[in-house]
Amino acid sequence: MSKIKELTQRLIDFREVRNWKQFHSPKNLAESISIEANELLEHFQWLDLEESKRYSVEHKQELAEEIADVLNYLVLLAHDLDIDLIEAAIKKIEINNKKYPIKKSKGISTKYNRL
Repeated sequence: MSKIKELTQRLIDFREVRNWKQFHSPKNLAESISIEANELLEHFQWLDLEESKRYSVEHKQELAEEIADVLNYLVLLAHDLDIDLIEAAIKKIEINNKKYPIKKSKGISTKYNRL
C-alpha cells in the first residue's frame, strides 16, 4: 500500500469512528484547507525574509503540524471527490511545463500569461 493510500485510510478511519463525515462536505473541506493554510501563514506574519528563515528552523514542529492539517484536509477532499491526488499533481506539473517554458520562465516569477 502506498503511503498516500495509507494516510487516506487512516484519515477515513479517524473520521468514521467520530462520525464526522456528516460535516465534511466539499465546501467545508475546502474552507478547512483555506483556514489551516492561513494558520500556517499567520506564523510568518510581519516577518521579513531572514526572520522567516530563522523562524522556520526554530518552530519546525509547529509548522509541521499546520502543514499536516492542510494536507489532511486536502487528502480527505481528494478522496471524497474521487480525485487521485498524485495523478492530479503530476498532470498539473505537465500543464505548468507548457505554461512556463524554460526559455521564457527560468529565473523569473512572471505569470504565464505575461511571459
